[in-house]
Amino acid sequence: TAVPRCSRRRKSVAIAYEPGQEDGAEQGDPEPQRLRWEPRDWRQQLERIREMRRNRDAPVDEMGVEKCYDSSAPPQVMRYQVLLSLMLSSQTKDQVTSAAMQRLRQHGLTIDRILQMDDATLGQMIYPVGFWRNKVKYIKQTTAILKQKYGGDIPRTVEELVQLPGVGPKMAHLAMTIAWDSVSGIAVDTHVHRITNRLKWVKKETRHPEETRVALEDWLPRDLWREINWLLVGFGQQTCLPVNPRCNECLNRDLCPAAKRR
Repeated sequence: TAVPRCSRRRKSVAIAYEPGQEDGAEQGDPEPQRLRWEPRDWRQQLERIREMRRNRDAPVDEMGVEKCYDSSAPPQVMRYQVLLSLMLSSQTKDQVTSAAMQRLRQHGLTIDRILQMDDATLGQMIYPVGFWRNKVKYIKQTTAILKQKYGGDIPRTVEELVQLPGVGPKMAHLAMTIAWDSVSGIAVDTHVHRITNRLKWVKKETRHPEETRVALEDWLPRDLWREINWLLVGFGQQTCLPVNPRCNECLNRDLCPAAKRR
């Protein structure tokens, strides 16, 4: 008999049975225990967050990285702009990143233009993004590496992307999704980290975004990996705020462990 597959929630994972168990399963025995942990009520919570994000009117929707690059530019230039906007977005509000990208694009945002620009000018253009002095240095170093090592394009793998100065795992996974249309992993920023811990979407509390990413990828169906960053970032900007979250406006208030404590 064909091995029964895990419930449709986990299409990709087949359950291994002991010899002879297949027949028992067919005869109406209780379904074998799931191999993977998953959070209680997560599907209902997800649907409610989708409902709250239906209007797509959070800062990330209007000024996030996917709105910052020139979509009419040649593919190589477009990918470079995606990476640059991700580097600028760290520790920075979307509105500030978007304004900095507009100033850079007005001067022609290409690898050669950035390499020709002196540090003071670049600094003036990206100010007041967070840690702008460090970012001037990282942008110059990374741009030089892209020109020398990658023929003016950005790397195609997370492993190579995180080797670039100023590029962390979250940026790398977002760059893979936006620039290369390849879902390599879940992009976890402070919003995703905070909200998934509040909802108990991690088996035990995680301290760092990278730890959260590993915990989420262990159970969240892969077909949701692309959506989850966009969904939770906007939710975190509008409702599930870092300080004084608007629990009374949240559709998940009856299902959220953090809301019950407030």
